[in-house]
Amino acid sequence: MTHIKTIDTKTLRDWLEIGKEVSIIDIRPIQERVEWHIPQSIHVNAYEKLKTKDKYAFQGLHLEKHIPVVVICAGGKASLIGAEILQDQGFDAYSLESGMKGWSLSWNTAKITFPNFEIIQLRRTGKGCLSYIVVSNNEAIIVDASLPIEVYEQILKQENLTLKYVAETHIHADHISRSKQLAENNNVSLFLPHPNNVTFDYEPINNNTFFELGNIQIVSLKSPGHTLESTTFFIDEKALLTGDTLFINGVGRPDLKANNDEAIEKTKNLYQSLQTLLALDENSVVLPSHTSQPVEFDNQPIQTTIGFIKNNVAMLQLNEKDFTDTILNRIPPTPTNYLEIVALNLKGDFSTINPIDLEAGANRCAIS
Repeated sequence: MTHIKTIDTKTLRDWLEIGKEVSIIDIRPIQERVEWHIPQSIHVNAYEKLKTKDKYAFQGLHLEKHIPVVVICAGGKASLIGAEILQDQGFDAYSLESGMKGWSLSWNTAKITFPNFEIIQLRRTGKGCLSYIVVSNNEAIIVDASLPIEVYEQILKQENLTLKYVAETHIHADHISRSKQLAENNNVSLFLPHPNNVTFDYEPINNNTFFELGNIQIVSLKSPGHTLESTTFFIDEKALLTGDTLFINGVGRPDLKANNDEAIEKTKNLYQSLQTLLALDENSVVLPSHTSQPVEFDNQPIQTTIGFIKNNVAMLQLNEKDFTDTILNRIPPTPTNYLEIVALNLKGDFSTINPIDLEAGANRCAIS
């Protein structure tokens, strides 16, 4: 009997990080792949055939025998069958443990350097969640932590940084926030936009709350719309952490936990918030909290500028009424498990659940 080899998320992540040659075969139904997938993976319509253990499921697929093959599915079961078939055909084949559910926590980084500070962008490559470590003179603030806290602590140690603050742009609905845990574990204050409904202690962020960090200053700009408490951080008047208010090619959805009248009002708030951001210097770099595409292992930051957005995102050139109509007509499907995720983030405790089960799937925060 063939011993089916498996590979965990961390190992595959490491392979991609160092540029190791690997063929990644995605056997999920196409509608699942469209939602989210692993960069450089190849889709093969083999799911139904693999369920019947059809040894010809990969017929017509041309792969190099000297390159390892990783087969992926949603949860790591059907991929075992695929890996076994490929092994029997002489390939160095593996099944990805826990499938795309496990891949949800994979990540990579990119750095952006400014005259007085540096930003490390941490990207959950499958989930599209973006978090940030802003560094000036060896002091750091971490914003929108969405990865296990060990990831951030490892980078702080490697870069010899002192963590001064932990903050959030808003209460998230598509991933479990690790900010409270990170702040507590490092004995620093947690800053959250006010008002919100969390049930634990925090330092409030209002409009024009200032953070002194090394040689720079960060100021908060209230930007309600996606959520009522949404806030943007303007770093040294050069870069904007826009949360889910403004993306590189769209804006945040205003409908979650809102009836129709509330969604209309939130959309109007979003419009006004965007006018404030778009009035800033056109060279200001925009760094959102999410992206809708899988994040390549290319060290290229996901970013744009206010000027580029003003010229290229058509909906931002509309008046308030047309903007509101356009947004409400483009609402994407509701994110999976978002009510449970929000409830956990308001409570600040997810010790009794498995985050991977709740967080699986693409984010659906953007309207473009």
